[in-house]
Amino acid sequence: MLIENMIMAFHAIRANKMRSFLTMLGIIIGIGSVISIVSIGDTMRGLFSDLYKDVGITQAYISIGYWVEDVRTSDYFTLDDLERIKRVFGDEIDYIDSSASASADAHAGRTTMKFDFSGVDYNYQDLQPVTILHGRYLNEGDILGRKTNVVMEKQSAVKLFGTENAVGKTFRTTLYGNTDEYTVVGVYEKKMNAFQALMMGVSSDTGAAFIPYTLLTWPNDNFYACRLFAKSDVDMSDFMNRLMAFIAKMKGRNPEDFSGQTAIEEMGTVDSVMGALSAAVGGIAAISLLVGGIGIMNIMLVSVTERTREIGIRKALGARTRDVLIQFLTESAILAACGGTIGVIFAVSVVSLGGILLNLPVVIKPGIILLAVSFSAVVGIFFGIYPASKAAKADPIDALRYE
Repeated sequence: MLIENMIMAFHAIRANKMRSFLTMLGIIIGIGSVISIVSIGDTMRGLFSDLYKDVGITQAYISIGYWVEDVRTSDYFTLDDLERIKRVFGDEIDYIDSSASASADAHAGRTTMKFDFSGVDYNYQDLQPVTILHGRYLNEGDILGRKTNVVMEKQSAVKLFGTENAVGKTFRTTLYGNTDEYTVVGVYEKKMNAFQALMMGVSSDTGAAFIPYTLLTWPNDNFYACRLFAKSDVDMSDFMNRLMAFIAKMKGRNPEDFSGQTAIEEMGTVDSVMGALSAAVGGIAAISLLVGGIGIMNIMLVSVTERTREIGIRKALGARTRDVLIQFLTESAILAACGGTIGVIFAVSVVSLGGILLNLPVVIKPGIILLAVSFSAVVGIFFGIYPASKAAKADPIDALRYE
Protein backbone atom coordinates (compact mmCIF):
# COMPACT_ATOMS: atom_id res chain seq x y z
CA MET A 1 0.00 0.00 0.00
CA LEU A 2 2.84 2.38 0.88
CA ILE A 3 4.60 1.71 -2.42
CA GLU A 4 1.35 2.38 -4.29
CA ASN A 5 0.94 5.68 -2.42
CA MET A 6 4.52 6.65 -3.25
CA ILE A 7 3.98 5.88 -6.95
CA MET A 8 0.81 7.98 -6.98
CA ALA A 9 2.64 10.78 -5.16
CA PHE A 10 5.46 10.81 -7.74
CA HIS A 11 2.88 10.89 -10.55
CA ALA A 12 1.19 13.89 -8.93
CA ILE A 13 4.56 15.68 -8.50
CA ARG A 14 5.57 14.98 -12.12
CA ALA A 15 2.23 16.25 -13.37
CA ASN A 16 3.07 19.70 -11.97
CA LYS A 17 6.84 19.91 -12.31
CA MET A 18 7.26 23.68 -12.04
CA ARG A 19 4.86 24.02 -9.13
CA SER A 20 6.52 21.10 -7.34
CA PHE A 21 9.97 22.64 -7.84
CA LEU A 22 8.87 26.03 -6.54
CA THR A 23 7.28 24.28 -3.56
CA MET A 24 10.56 22.48 -2.82
CA LEU A 25 12.60 25.67 -3.26
CA GLY A 26 11.97 26.84 0.31
CA ILE A 27 13.11 23.48 1.67
CA ILE A 28 16.15 23.49 -0.64
CA ILE A 29 17.21 26.94 0.55
CA GLY A 30 16.54 26.09 4.19
CA ILE A 31 18.37 22.77 4.24
CA GLY A 32 21.20 24.16 2.09
CA SER A 33 21.63 27.15 4.40
CA VAL A 34 21.58 25.12 7.60
CA ILE A 35 24.09 22.53 6.36
CA SER A 36 26.35 25.20 4.85
CA ILE A 37 26.39 27.33 8.00
CA VAL A 38 26.87 24.40 10.37
CA SER A 39 29.61 22.95 8.14
CA ILE A 40 31.37 26.31 7.89
CA GLY A 41 31.13 26.64 11.66
CA ASP A 42 32.56 23.15 12.20
CA THR A 43 35.30 23.90 9.66
CA MET A 44 36.23 27.13 11.45
CA ARG A 45 36.29 25.35 14.80
CA GLY A 46 38.55 22.71 13.31
CA LEU A 47 40.85 25.34 11.81
CA PHE A 48 41.15 27.18 15.12
CA SER A 49 41.81 23.90 16.91
CA ASP A 50 44.57 23.04 14.42
CA LEU A 51 45.96 26.56 14.75
CA TYR A 52 46.26 26.30 18.52
CA LYS A 53 47.75 22.83 18.26
CA ASP A 54 50.25 24.24 15.77
CA VAL A 55 51.37 27.05 18.08
CA GLY A 56 51.47 24.67 21.04
CA ILE A 57 48.50 23.61 23.12
CA THR A 58 50.62 23.77 26.32
CA GLN A 59 52.00 27.22 25.56
CA ALA A 60 51.51 29.94 28.17
CA TYR A 61 52.42 33.61 28.66
CA ILE A 62 52.88 35.19 32.08
CA SER A 63 53.22 38.90 32.81
CA ILE A 64 52.40 41.53 35.41
CA GLY A 65 48.70 42.35 35.12
CA TYR A 66 47.72 45.36 33.03
CA TRP A 67 45.33 46.33 35.83
CA VAL A 68 48.15 46.77 38.38
CA GLU A 69 48.76 50.48 38.92
CA ASP A 70 51.87 50.45 41.11
CA VAL A 71 54.09 48.51 38.71
CA ARG A 72 57.72 48.28 39.82
CA THR A 73 60.82 47.46 37.80
CA SER A 74 61.23 44.33 39.94
CA ASP A 75 57.83 43.11 38.72
CA TYR A 76 59.33 42.43 35.30
CA PHE A 77 61.27 39.27 34.49
CA THR A 78 65.00 38.73 34.14
CA LEU A 79 66.98 35.82 32.76
CA ASP A 80 67.83 34.88 36.36
CA ASP A 81 64.09 34.60 37.07
CA LEU A 82 63.72 32.16 34.18
CA GLU A 83 66.57 30.05 35.57
CA ARG A 84 64.87 29.95 38.98
CA ILE A 85 61.61 28.84 37.36
CA LYS A 86 63.51 26.12 35.45
CA ARG A 87 65.08 24.81 38.66
CA VAL A 88 61.75 24.58 40.50
CA PHE A 89 59.48 23.44 37.65
CA GLY A 90 62.01 21.74 35.40
CA ASP A 91 60.15 18.43 35.48
CA GLU A 92 57.00 20.11 34.15
CA ILE A 93 58.44 22.58 31.63
CA ASP A 94 59.79 21.72 28.18
CA TYR A 95 60.78 25.24 27.21
CA ILE A 96 60.91 28.81 28.56
CA ASP A 97 62.22 32.07 27.13
CA SER A 98 61.80 35.84 27.22
CA SER A 99 59.34 35.94 24.31
CA ALA A 100 61.64 38.44 22.63
CA SER A 101 61.06 39.67 19.08
CA ALA A 102 61.96 42.67 16.97
CA SER A 103 61.15 44.19 13.59
CA ALA A 104 63.87 45.81 11.52
CA ASP A 105 65.07 46.37 7.96
CA ALA A 106 67.58 43.89 6.58
CA HIS A 107 70.06 45.14 3.95
CA ALA A 108 71.76 42.79 1.50
CA GLY A 109 73.50 44.60 -1.33
CA ARG A 110 70.92 46.88 -2.93
CA THR A 111 68.00 44.95 -1.50
CA THR A 112 66.22 46.12 1.64
CA MET A 113 63.44 44.15 3.25
CA LYS A 114 61.55 44.40 6.52
CA PHE A 115 61.94 41.40 8.81
CA ASP A 116 60.27 40.07 11.93
CA PHE A 117 63.02 38.49 14.04
CA SER A 118 61.98 35.98 16.70
CA GLY A 119 64.41 35.38 19.54
CA VAL A 120 64.43 31.68 20.44
CA ASP A 121 66.50 29.12 22.31
CA TYR A 122 68.21 26.22 20.54
CA ASN A 123 65.52 23.70 21.60
CA TYR A 124 62.61 25.77 20.30
CA GLN A 125 62.66 23.49 17.26
CA ASP A 126 61.55 20.61 19.49
CA LEU A 127 58.31 22.41 20.38
CA GLN A 128 57.69 24.33 17.18
CA PRO A 129 59.22 22.18 14.44
CA VAL A 130 60.00 23.57 11.01
CA THR A 131 61.44 21.82 7.98
CA ILE A 132 65.11 22.72 7.50
CA LEU A 133 65.70 22.88 3.75
CA HIS A 134 69.30 24.06 3.81
CA GLY A 135 71.94 24.31 6.53
CA ARG A 136 70.97 23.85 10.17
CA TYR A 137 68.92 25.20 13.06
CA LEU A 138 70.32 27.36 15.85
CA ASN A 139 72.48 25.40 18.29
CA GLU A 140 73.49 25.85 21.92
CA GLY A 141 76.75 27.52 20.86
CA ASP A 142 74.81 30.20 18.96
CA ILE A 143 72.74 30.95 22.06
CA LEU A 144 75.50 30.97 24.66
CA GLY A 145 77.97 32.74 22.35
CA ARG A 146 75.40 35.39 21.36
CA LYS A 147 76.35 34.76 17.73
CA THR A 148 74.69 36.79 14.99
CA ASN A 149 73.45 33.71 13.17
CA VAL A 150 70.05 33.47 11.53
CA VAL A 151 67.68 30.73 10.38
CA MET A 152 65.61 32.32 7.63
CA GLU A 153 62.25 31.41 6.11
CA LYS A 154 62.48 30.14 2.52
CA GLN A 155 60.50 32.86 0.70
CA SER A 156 62.25 35.54 2.76
CA ALA A 157 65.60 34.22 1.58
CA VAL A 158 64.47 34.28 -2.04
CA LYS A 159 63.29 37.88 -1.79
CA LEU A 160 66.34 39.15 0.08
CA PHE A 161 69.09 37.21 -1.72
CA GLY A 162 67.41 36.01 -4.90
CA THR A 163 68.00 32.36 -4.03
CA GLU A 164 66.46 29.79 -1.72
CA ASN A 165 69.78 28.34 -0.55
CA ALA A 166 71.09 31.42 1.25
CA VAL A 167 73.31 29.53 3.72
CA GLY A 168 76.53 31.50 4.25
CA LYS A 169 75.11 34.76 2.91
CA THR A 170 75.10 37.85 5.11
CA PHE A 171 73.01 40.96 5.65
CA ARG A 172 73.11 43.97 7.94
CA THR A 173 70.41 45.06 10.34
CA THR A 174 69.97 47.19 13.44
CA LEU A 175 68.37 45.69 16.53
CA TYR A 176 67.87 47.78 19.65
CA GLY A 177 70.37 50.34 18.37
CA ASN A 178 73.11 47.80 17.59
CA THR A 179 74.04 47.42 13.91
CA ASP A 180 75.64 44.09 13.05
CA GLU A 181 76.26 41.74 10.17
CA TYR A 182 74.22 38.55 10.40
CA THR A 183 75.01 35.23 8.75
CA VAL A 184 72.38 32.82 7.45
CA VAL A 185 73.12 29.35 8.85
CA GLY A 186 69.85 27.70 7.81
CA VAL A 187 66.78 28.07 5.62
CA TYR A 188 63.47 26.64 6.78
CA GLU A 189 59.96 26.12 5.51
CA LYS A 190 56.78 26.04 7.58
CA LYS A 191 53.75 24.94 5.63
CA MET A 192 50.45 26.55 6.52
CA ASN A 193 47.15 27.16 4.79
CA ALA A 194 45.67 30.57 3.99
CA PHE A 195 43.70 30.69 7.25
CA GLN A 196 46.75 29.92 9.41
CA ALA A 197 48.80 32.53 7.57
CA LEU A 198 46.06 35.12 8.09
CA MET A 199 45.57 34.39 11.81
CA MET A 200 49.31 34.32 12.51
CA GLY A 201 49.81 37.64 10.74
CA VAL A 202 52.08 36.26 8.04
CA SER A 203 52.72 38.88 5.36
CA SER A 204 54.31 38.29 1.99
CA ASP A 205 56.00 41.70 2.28
CA THR A 206 57.68 40.98 5.61
CA GLY A 207 60.42 38.41 6.08
CA ALA A 208 60.68 36.00 8.99
CA ALA A 209 63.74 34.62 10.74
CA PHE A 210 64.89 33.05 14.02
CA ILE A 211 67.84 34.50 15.92
CA PRO A 212 69.33 33.64 19.35
CA TYR A 213 67.13 35.15 22.04
CA THR A 214 70.30 36.25 23.84
CA LEU A 215 70.77 38.88 21.14
CA LEU A 216 67.47 40.47 22.14
CA THR A 217 67.61 39.84 25.89
CA TRP A 218 70.75 40.79 27.78
CA PRO A 219 71.66 39.35 31.22
CA ASN A 220 70.58 42.50 33.09
CA ASP A 221 67.52 43.25 30.95
CA ASN A 222 64.01 43.41 32.38
CA PHE A 223 61.28 42.07 30.10
CA TYR A 224 57.52 42.23 30.40
CA ALA A 225 56.50 38.61 29.81
CA CYS A 226 57.91 35.12 29.72
CA ARG A 227 56.78 32.35 27.39
CA LEU A 228 56.82 28.69 28.26
CA PHE A 229 55.69 25.29 27.01
CA ALA A 230 54.62 22.81 29.64
CA LYS A 231 55.05 19.08 29.13
CA SER A 232 52.18 17.37 27.33
CA ASP A 233 51.04 15.37 30.38
CA VAL A 234 50.84 18.38 32.72
CA ASP A 235 47.50 19.54 34.13
CA MET A 236 47.67 23.13 32.87
CA SER A 237 45.16 24.53 35.35
CA ASP A 238 46.93 23.16 38.43
CA PHE A 239 50.36 23.92 36.98
CA MET A 240 49.50 27.55 36.23
CA ASN A 241 48.09 28.08 39.72
CA ARG A 242 51.29 26.79 41.34
CA LEU A 243 53.52 28.68 38.91
CA MET A 244 51.67 31.98 39.43
CA ALA A 245 51.91 31.55 43.20
CA PHE A 246 55.66 30.92 42.92
CA ILE A 247 56.23 33.96 40.69
CA ALA A 248 54.11 36.15 42.96
CA LYS A 249 56.16 35.07 45.99
CA MET A 250 59.38 35.62 44.05
CA LYS A 251 58.28 39.16 43.15
CA GLY A 252 56.68 40.01 46.49
CA ARG A 253 53.23 40.26 44.95
CA ASN A 254 49.85 38.58 45.19
CA PRO A 255 49.07 35.91 42.56
CA GLU A 256 46.13 38.04 41.41
CA ASP A 257 48.60 40.74 40.29
CA PHE A 258 49.90 38.53 37.48
CA SER A 259 48.26 37.57 34.21
CA GLY A 260 48.56 34.02 32.93
CA GLN A 261 47.28 33.16 29.46
CA THR A 262 47.30 29.61 28.15
CA ALA A 263 46.65 28.38 24.64
CA ILE A 264 44.27 25.70 25.86
CA GLU A 265 42.07 28.27 27.65
CA GLU A 266 41.98 30.51 24.59
CA MET A 267 41.13 27.54 22.39
CA GLY A 268 38.24 26.61 24.69
CA THR A 269 36.90 30.17 24.61
CA VAL A 270 37.15 30.41 20.83
CA ASP A 271 35.52 27.00 20.40
CA SER A 272 32.60 28.00 22.66
CA VAL A 273 32.09 31.28 20.80
CA MET A 274 32.28 29.61 17.39
CA GLY A 275 29.85 26.90 18.50
CA ALA A 276 27.37 29.47 19.83
CA LEU A 277 27.62 31.59 16.66
CA SER A 278 27.17 28.55 14.44
CA ALA A 279 24.10 27.45 16.40
CA ALA A 280 22.60 30.96 16.40
CA VAL A 281 23.10 31.59 12.69
CA GLY A 282 22.01 28.03 11.87
CA GLY A 283 18.85 28.61 13.89
CA ILE A 284 18.11 31.77 11.94
CA ALA A 285 18.68 29.92 8.67
CA ALA A 286 16.34 27.18 9.86
CA ILE A 287 13.50 29.71 9.78
CA SER A 288 13.52 29.30 6.01
CA LEU A 289 12.53 25.66 6.63
CA LEU A 290 9.41 26.96 8.34
CA VAL A 291 8.70 29.11 5.31
CA GLY A 292 9.26 26.08 3.07
CA GLY A 293 6.86 24.05 5.20
CA ILE A 294 4.17 26.72 4.88
CA GLY A 295 4.73 26.67 1.13
CA ILE A 296 4.15 22.91 1.09
CA MET A 297 0.93 23.33 3.07
CA ASN A 298 -0.36 25.99 0.68
CA ILE A 299 0.40 23.96 -2.42
CA MET A 300 -1.08 20.81 -0.92
CA LEU A 301 -4.28 22.72 -0.14
CA VAL A 302 -4.41 23.80 -3.79
CA SER A 303 -3.75 20.21 -4.84
CA VAL A 304 -6.57 18.93 -2.63
CA THR A 305 -8.98 21.43 -4.19
CA GLU A 306 -7.91 20.54 -7.73
CA ARG A 307 -8.23 16.80 -7.06
CA THR A 308 -11.55 16.87 -5.25
CA ARG A 309 -13.26 14.73 -7.90
CA GLU A 310 -10.34 12.26 -7.80
CA ILE A 311 -10.80 11.97 -4.03
CA GLY A 312 -14.54 11.41 -4.49
CA ILE A 313 -13.97 8.67 -7.07
CA ARG A 314 -11.41 6.91 -4.85
CA LYS A 315 -13.79 6.97 -1.89
CA ALA A 316 -16.70 5.79 -4.04
CA LEU A 317 -14.54 2.85 -5.15
CA GLY A 318 -13.90 1.86 -1.55
CA ALA A 319 -10.88 3.90 -0.46
CA ARG A 320 -10.89 4.48 3.27
CA THR A 321 -10.34 7.84 4.96
CA ARG A 322 -6.97 6.56 6.18
CA ASP A 323 -5.92 5.68 2.60
CA VAL A 324 -6.57 9.21 1.35
CA LEU A 325 -4.82 10.70 4.40
CA ILE A 326 -1.72 8.56 3.87
CA GLN A 327 -1.65 9.37 0.13
CA PHE A 328 -1.47 13.14 0.66
CA LEU A 329 0.88 12.85 3.63
CA THR A 330 3.18 10.70 1.49
CA GLU A 331 3.08 13.29 -1.27
CA SER A 332 4.00 16.17 1.06
CA ALA A 333 6.76 14.09 2.72
CA ILE A 334 8.26 13.20 -0.69
CA LEU A 335 8.18 16.85 -1.74
CA ALA A 336 10.05 17.85 1.41
CA ALA A 337 12.51 14.93 1.27
CA CYS A 338 13.34 15.65 -2.38
CA GLY A 339 13.86 19.30 -1.53
CA GLY A 340 16.03 18.29 1.41
CA THR A 341 18.14 15.97 -0.76
CA ILE A 342 18.69 18.66 -3.38
CA GLY A 343 19.54 21.12 -0.59
CA VAL A 344 22.11 18.69 0.81
CA ILE A 345 23.75 18.23 -2.60
CA PHE A 346 23.81 22.01 -3.12
CA ALA A 347 25.29 22.71 0.34
CA VAL A 348 27.95 20.01 0.12
CA SER A 349 28.96 21.20 -3.35
CA VAL A 350 29.24 24.86 -2.29
CA VAL A 351 31.17 24.13 0.91
CA SER A 352 33.52 21.67 -0.83
CA LEU A 353 34.16 24.09 -3.69
CA GLY A 354 34.92 26.87 -1.22
CA GLY A 355 37.39 24.61 0.56
CA ILE A 356 39.15 23.78 -2.72
CA LEU A 357 39.35 27.44 -3.81
CA LEU A 358 40.68 28.58 -0.41
CA ASN A 359 42.87 25.49 0.06
CA LEU A 360 41.21 24.74 3.39
CA PRO A 361 40.10 21.39 4.83
CA VAL A 362 36.32 21.39 5.20
CA VAL A 363 34.30 19.51 7.81
CA ILE A 364 30.93 18.12 6.67
CA LYS A 365 29.53 15.72 9.24
CA PRO A 366 27.34 12.88 7.89
CA GLY A 367 25.16 13.20 10.97
CA ILE A 368 24.05 16.73 10.08
CA ILE A 369 23.18 15.59 6.54
CA LEU A 370 21.07 12.70 7.83
CA LEU A 371 19.42 14.97 10.38
CA ALA A 372 18.69 17.61 7.75
CA VAL A 373 17.02 15.20 5.32
CA SER A 374 15.03 13.55 8.12
CA PHE A 375 13.96 16.92 9.47
CA SER A 376 12.84 18.07 6.02
CA ALA A 377 10.64 14.98 5.71
CA VAL A 378 9.17 15.67 9.17
CA VAL A 379 8.49 19.26 8.12
CA GLY A 380 6.69 17.97 5.03
CA ILE A 381 4.55 15.57 7.07
CA PHE A 382 3.77 18.18 9.75
CA PHE A 383 2.67 20.84 7.27
CA GLY A 384 0.91 18.22 5.17
CA ILE A 385 -1.34 17.04 7.99
CA TYR A 386 -3.98 19.75 7.57
CA PRO A 387 -4.33 19.44 3.75
CA ALA A 388 -4.30 15.62 4.00
CA SER A 389 -6.90 15.71 6.78
CA LYS A 390 -9.09 18.01 4.71
CA ALA A 391 -8.85 15.64 1.76
CA ALA A 392 -9.55 12.56 3.88
CA LYS A 393 -12.68 14.10 5.44
CA ALA A 394 -14.18 15.07 2.09
CA ASP A 395 -17.69 13.68 1.55
CA PRO A 396 -17.60 11.43 -1.55
CA ILE A 397 -21.00 12.63 -2.83
CA ASP A 398 -20.02 16.31 -2.55
CA ALA A 399 -16.63 15.52 -4.06
CA LEU A 400 -18.19 13.83 -7.10
CA ARG A 401 -20.44 16.85 -7.64
CA TYR A 402 -17.44 19.26 -7.50
CA GLU A 403 -16.75 21.03 -10.79
